[in-house]
Amino acid sequence: MLLDLILSTIAFFVAVYYLRRYLDEQGMPKGMTRGILIFVLASVLSTIVSSVVEKLQGNSANPVENAEELKKLIQP
Repeated sequence: MLLDLILSTIAFFVAVYYLRRYLDEQGMPKGMTRGILIFVLASVLSTIVSSVVEKLQGNSANPVENAEELKKLIQP
């Protein structure tokens, strides 16, 4: 739970940086619409990163079940 929070926060700020840079190159004027667009896109990316990390970690409340699921994924 803590790992997905940390990684999603990092992903958010990285996305904000690159989205601002991209929109500057495209010549989109600064304003409220641009700020909301950047916020929404960075939030979506952050949520995706969080859900992927959580899915990879599995249900940490039951590690035995996680191990069984992992064995099923590895074995053909």
